[in-house]
Amino acid sequence: MFRAGKGARLLVALTAAMLALAGCGSDEDQASGDNTGPRDFKLWHYEGPTSAMGVAWNAAIEEFKRSHPNVTVKFEEKGFEQIQKTAQMVLNSNDAPDLMEYNKGNATAGLLSKQGLLTDMSEEVTKRGWDKLLSPSLQTTCKYDERGIMGDGKWFGVPNYAEYVLVFYNKDMFAQHGIQVPTSFDQFVAALDRFKQAGVTPLAVGGAEYPAHQIMYQLALTKADRGWVDRYQRYTGDVDFHDSAWSYGANTLAEWVQKGYIDKASTSSKAEDMGISFISGKAPIMISGTWWFGRLQTEIKNFQWGSFLWPSKMSAGSSGNIWVVPTGSKNKDLAYDFINITMQQQNQALLGNSGGVPIAADPNAVTDPATKTLISDFNTLSKQDGLAFYPDWPAPGYYDVLVSATQKLINGSASPDQVLDEIAKPYQENRANLGG
Repeated sequence: MFRAGKGARLLVALTAAMLALAGCGSDEDQASGDNTGPRDFKLWHYEGPTSAMGVAWNAAIEEFKRSHPNVTVKFEEKGFEQIQKTAQMVLNSNDAPDLMEYNKGNATAGLLSKQGLLTDMSEEVTKRGWDKLLSPSLQTTCKYDERGIMGDGKWFGVPNYAEYVLVFYNKDMFAQHGIQVPTSFDQFVAALDRFKQAGVTPLAVGGAEYPAHQIMYQLALTKADRGWVDRYQRYTGDVDFHDSAWSYGANTLAEWVQKGYIDKASTSSKAEDMGISFISGKAPIMISGTWWFGRLQTEIKNFQWGSFLWPSKMSAGSSGNIWVVPTGSKNKDLAYDFINITMQQQNQALLGNSGGVPIAADPNAVTDPATKTLISDFNTLSKQDGLAFYPDWPAPGYYDVLVSATQKLINGSASPDQVLDEIAKPYQENRANLGG
């Protein structure tokens, strides 16, 4: 057998060491966490520390630190509006984070993917098996085509929770007025009327932000189907903003204001004002999203409350906000490792027990009864193909359009037909720009 001399052995050893050092910089080794040099990992998200996602992701940060002892995590909590308004500018600069929570949909993640600001994660998604954890309806908000339209194309984001719009109700006020939990839309309207007849304004609403236009969308969905949603959200066909669904949504919202189910003063109320009204026991009903659930559990002390599905087959909802990896990320491998921790069952169970809707948890690991109901209702909605996404998603800047138009509907400064014309114009312009 050939035996190398001492000098040859030293050369071999030095060569091997150099190759090992070079290997530490490879994407494959970094992606598996096999790196030894000190690095900084910059993470942004906008979930409060006591929210379900905040609790779970803070635990994920601690787990990440344990598994990456030579990495310094630089976490920055941002506001939703802050990231929404500055993402394009930040991601075009040297200040881009390595991983960021971002809003999903054509107008947000889709727009950034089209502009080349987000990393195509398709290969990593398959490699790590994240695609196996997400149902087809949840995958819709992860994939975007070359036009930035969701549903097809490459993976530019990954969620680890889901969300949907539902009805929160004050059990004590329902019992006080002899009102049963409605199981149909007619029963729901009857409950609103019963409260109003008793001198109680039934709905807490935030007209200056998303809640009001989500209610209008919810009303339209009572007359809609999957084809209607896909035409509107994914540009699969023509959209008539004066069809039976949109007309019903706008006219009914205006009617609810006239009947006193919604206070006209809510036109200047923000989402926070709406939440405080319900939390303080002033309003018996709040139509909003599961993102409120953890906070309600923490802050409501003086009455019993519960939730039920919006009484229709469809409701606004989707995957939660998505993890995106900016193109300018300097540590994509670390970003993938962190995402992977949030997808593990231990972290998913923590998210569920903290009031969130996990997408990959063992149901038996979620122990809180109220959360079990929340997750069960989501599963019901998902199984009946009832996730209808959100009304502001189709076009950039559409959120502000919907807020403004719905405010006019509440304060009576525009008719339902005028409001529908107002929201139709920018939508059709955006569709024309996309060549749709």
